[in-house]
Amino acid sequence: MEEMEEELKCPVCGSFYREPIILPCFHNICQACARNILVQTPESESPQSRRASGSGVSDYDYLDLDKMSLYSEADSGYGSYGGFASAPTTPCQKSPNGVRVFPPAMPPPATHLSPALAPVPRNSCITCPQCHRSLILDDRGLRGFPKNRVLEGVIDRYQQSKAAALKCQLCEKAPKEATVMCEQCDVFYCDPCRLRCHPPRGPLAKHRLVPPAQGRVSRRLSPRKVSTCTDHELENHSMYCVQCKMPVCYQCLEEGKHSSHEVKALGAMWKLHKSQLSQALNRLSDRAKEAKEFLVQLRNMVQQIQENSVEFEACLVAQCDALIDALNRRKAQLLGRVNKEREHKLKVVRDQISHCTVKLRQTTGLMEYCLEVIKENDPSGFLQISDALIRRVHLTEDQWGKGTLTPRMTTDFDLSLDNSPLLQSIHQLDFVQMKTSSPVPATPILQLEECCTHNNSATLSWKQPPLSTVPAEGYILELDDGNGGQFREVYVGKETMCTVDGLHFNSTYNARIKAFNKTGVSQYSKTLVLQTSEDTDSEEQTVPFPVPSERLPLRRMSPFSSTLNLQPSFPRRSYFDFRSSPHQLSLHSSLQSLNALGCNFETQSAPYSQLVDIKKLLAVAWFAFDPGSAHSDIIFSNDNLTVTCSSYDDRVVLGKTGFSKGIHYWEFTVDRYDNHPDPAFGVARIDVMKDVMLGKDDKAWAMYVDNNRSWFMHNNSHTNRTEGGITKGATIGVLLDLNRKTLTFFINDAQQGPIAFENVEGLFFPAVSLNRNVQVTLHTGLPVPDCYSSRASIA
Repeated sequence: MEEMEEELKCPVCGSFYREPIILPCFHNICQACARNILVQTPESESPQSRRASGSGVSDYDYLDLDKMSLYSEADSGYGSYGGFASAPTTPCQKSPNGVRVFPPAMPPPATHLSPALAPVPRNSCITCPQCHRSLILDDRGLRGFPKNRVLEGVIDRYQQSKAAALKCQLCEKAPKEATVMCEQCDVFYCDPCRLRCHPPRGPLAKHRLVPPAQGRVSRRLSPRKVSTCTDHELENHSMYCVQCKMPVCYQCLEEGKHSSHEVKALGAMWKLHKSQLSQALNRLSDRAKEAKEFLVQLRNMVQQIQENSVEFEACLVAQCDALIDALNRRKAQLLGRVNKEREHKLKVVRDQISHCTVKLRQTTGLMEYCLEVIKENDPSGFLQISDALIRRVHLTEDQWGKGTLTPRMTTDFDLSLDNSPLLQSIHQLDFVQMKTSSPVPATPILQLEECCTHNNSATLSWKQPPLSTVPAEGYILELDDGNGGQFREVYVGKETMCTVDGLHFNSTYNARIKAFNKTGVSQYSKTLVLQTSEDTDSEEQTVPFPVPSERLPLRRMSPFSSTLNLQPSFPRRSYFDFRSSPHQLSLHSSLQSLNALGCNFETQSAPYSQLVDIKKLLAVAWFAFDPGSAHSDIIFSNDNLTVTCSSYDDRVVLGKTGFSKGIHYWEFTVDRYDNHPDPAFGVARIDVMKDVMLGKDDKAWAMYVDNNRSWFMHNNSHTNRTEGGITKGATIGVLLDLNRKTLTFFINDAQQGPIAFENVEGLFFPAVSLNRNVQVTLHTGLPVPDCYSSRASIA
């Protein structure tokens, strides 16, 4: 019953109700508390003044409005009287149980009567402390509100049930526990007080004494005073007004406002309402039972959540431990490769040490022998062996030629661990169920007018649909291998434009894009088919493209070369197909506005086979030197076509375009040649060493040449010394035939030596190494030399 206690307390004083009355809003309040919160209304707002002013509203009409005032402001915290600027406003206060109440505007007048019988000020208004509705009292004042005797009885029983033990009511000090109760006297007695004050003789002998507990029950069951009518205090309630929903007396039916209302017997309505209340309580009891079961379910969920949390944490730890174990295994593999590279370098250096030691011992022996021969005084004997000794000395000198005293292996490790994809995957590692709160982004749209191909590079541009409301956190661009193979990711990021370099020439690539956010990834876009330039043939027409000035913000190398290169792009010079998987829709875009030639090509709608002539215009690879990958000592000019160096040491610079298929030819002209340096020309990987002569490591294949002769060099191995050098104005040609996997060099349009290198395959970039004594200019888009073309046709 403790939960019921709040229902038994007055919202004003916070104590149990004392003489509670029922307001027209059906809330209860102590009669004394109701008197304390009365507020006197303006005179013009009283029912009498309204009737005198001819408003036509009677007292009963006024009361028919449930005595609710139109001046209530339940949400503002203030009680006011609208339309009367002179009416005082009364600030709201809070009762002990947190309900807002309205204190009186002035203290009640002093009186010797009890609070219940004290007169109420004229034109008084009371505001319900719970619903904050205001109502104006009539001439009867608080006596016009019925008393809630049922609530009094409930409070009385509740308080009696809360009493710890029944005490004697006649003990003067420290009341003892009662042992009996007299039903006639209605008094609890302890044994001493019963013998002294209630002896079992005389008239008291007829009184009935019962145990205290039984006396408490008899008190509860004793009939209470019958309630009387509030309008007619001498009449008891005998009927029930159905329209007004209140008990009435006989006189109310004869004279009062209930004369025309429907009434029913009080006992019948009492039983009916008890039945209705019982049924409502049964339904409420069912809801309470469901609530208890729900609470049990919630408590079980708490335990289940704790158990699942422990299990999930163990699973998470196991998964993370598995990732750590995999990383440790990969770490061991990578360390093994590093150890292998170290052993290889040590072997090469030790072999060179052994070779140089033997050679030095032979040279020293020859030198000592020659010194002894020089000491001979026999001219004829000396001349017999001098020619042979001179040849041996020259031969030994040549063996100590250029590169012999250069280390064959560098101390640096040409290994670079790319851990950025793994770190990105770790940062994106998340729980799947956390990614279902929002939808995935819409499918991106490829912008055809921005997509293009040039040489072996492809530029793609995309955007989100115009009506898309779900933001994308990034995009994933995928390309196949140029042979209809599987798609691979070539770019992941927030940009909406990307250029992929290092593709195969004369190849067809399929590209597609998708967007992603924390929820997931979108569908793939329609597939874009791109055609790269053809290989260079001698009989094809070549077109000198102008060097563009703009650059794209982001460029990626093909995943098949694992390198990065920055190149200019040629917007709107493209040839590509745009296909939709279900419909195989094709769209062709041709070259536009070749200003350097003064040519204009109209947009073609012909099928693929009819666009071959336009493709041949793109057959030649045009490129320049790459400042992004070059050594910092390299000096660029002439739109990155001319280079020199600020250092006396050799420095390497690469071209911007890489080749992996086809036949390619380019030339260098020597603009300046001082002090007989030996520049090197050839091809290299993207990660070639940039601070030594080209060919010193295993990442470059080169020919280095001075003013008299040349050598071929790869991995610091010098071969095929050939007579014939360079001067200012000379031309050096490089022919890379990836169809036959050969590399050939030319000086002044004549082949220099035999085929320099064979079995070359992979991705190669044009390369040159030089110092400050040399300046060269690059020429690209050239046909293959006639001598090589004729020889190739014969083969």
